[in-house]
Amino acid sequence: MKKLDEVLVKLKSYQFEFRHLTVLLVGLLVFQIILSALQKSSLTGFLSEAQQWYQKDSAEKLANLTATSFELVIENTNITTSITDIQKKRIIQAFNIIFSQQLLQQNVQEICLLLPVGDKIAAIDNGRELFDYLYSKNIADFTQSSKYAQAIKLYSKEKNIIVSSEQTHSFNGANQSFETMVPFVPRGEYLGVLYTKNKPDFSFFTREISSSYTQASITYTSLIFLGLLSMYYISSYTVRERDKARRLFLLEHERLLKEQINHEKESLFTKRIYHTHHKAEKIMGFIKEDLRARASGNVEEINMRLIKYANFISRVIYDMKWYDPPSNTIRSIMFVTDINDVINFLVKNIFFRISSKVDNIEFNLNLASYLPKININEYVVWEILEPLIQNGIDHAGVEKILISICTSYNAEDKMITLSISDNGGGIPSDLLGKNDNGVQKIFAEHSTTDPNPESNRGYGCYIAYELARNKCGWDIEAKNLPGEGCVFDLRIKTS
Repeated sequence: MKKLDEVLVKLKSYQFEFRHLTVLLVGLLVFQIILSALQKSSLTGFLSEAQQWYQKDSAEKLANLTATSFELVIENTNITTSITDIQKKRIIQAFNIIFSQQLLQQNVQEICLLLPVGDKIAAIDNGRELFDYLYSKNIADFTQSSKYAQAIKLYSKEKNIIVSSEQTHSFNGANQSFETMVPFVPRGEYLGVLYTKNKPDFSFFTREISSSYTQASITYTSLIFLGLLSMYYISSYTVRERDKARRLFLLEHERLLKEQINHEKESLFTKRIYHTHHKAEKIMGFIKEDLRARASGNVEEINMRLIKYANFISRVIYDMKWYDPPSNTIRSIMFVTDINDVINFLVKNIFFRISSKVDNIEFNLNLASYLPKININEYVVWEILEPLIQNGIDHAGVEKILISICTSYNAEDKMITLSISDNGGGIPSDLLGKNDNGVQKIFAEHSTTDPNPESNRGYGCYIAYELARNKCGWDIEAKNLPGEGCVFDLRIKTS
């Protein structure tokens, strides 16, 4: 049992190619066996037909020889009225010798002369009856013999054909026997037929040929099998060595890929930290301003704002710790967030405080009177919306910037729609196309219209897309408006 387990373990190590070689080997052997069987079947059929033809030819030759012998004896016998008993016995003895010699043949089963007696047919199988039939004037005593009833019946059926053609006729009998009728024409006068029934046996000859072919076939198949086994062993050994080299190569390739991926992750993570660190610096500036601006009349408002700023800073620090933060820190039933509140806070307490051109920026908020709460971390929603709004401000390219934010809710589909649009020059058409992964290029990492390749731009839309699509399960799409500007459409499925 242990050896069987070891064999199975070794077999599994060969992977697909070993199974392929095994199927090829088995297939070739099966085809060779089928081919040998077909060839043997064809040879057996040929031998059977050849044997049947030879048996028929042998039976006809034997019958012709016997009929000729009777005719020669009759033609060489001169019967006169003064024939002596000794002469009569000699003639009868000659007839009996011919009959008996044929019956002594191994395959001869019946032999007789079928001669007409009035309207009947007599079957004569001994010398005395034949002598009396040929030389006696009284032939009324001959009757049909039940022993040769089948022969008499066959002769009665084929008599006209045999008389008209005066040729030898053979018929296939039961159990591969042959019934042969040769016209009996002593002194040129047709009297009847010589009937023989024999069963020539040449099976020993067929068996020898078949046995020789079987031995040759087995030898040939064995040689092919040994050759295939040799090829199989060599191929299996080659495949095993190749699989071993491939496995080592794949392990080395995997190690290099891991190193490259880790290096790229570290590089990208560093740039993301820089991106979020820049945001954190701005928020810290707002916190300092609010602390200096605290007075008895605005403590509650500033405290509420400071708490949100502090929570956002905590979220930024948390993001710096993880390549891929756990999903329960993003989506959970413990989070109850109103999107309209997040939008209002961002516009009022972020964008109106950070923009150096705040006098040239106008926000048009068209928010739905009712939106269901969503189970998404409020500060994750902040991280999604803030770069999309900032993109409209940074890339509008017009003197007077108008940012429009619209929310709506479809109760039937349970779908929240959020649109962030601007009146700028729009997004380049090449960035609206999709990459090989089916993602719009504007949401790909490093995608930016900034001509400086060393800048740290190109992460805002990417981070927004990663959080919205891959973490929150929202649909997000960017497109240009018919007139001017562009729009980011977000579709949020509620429960």
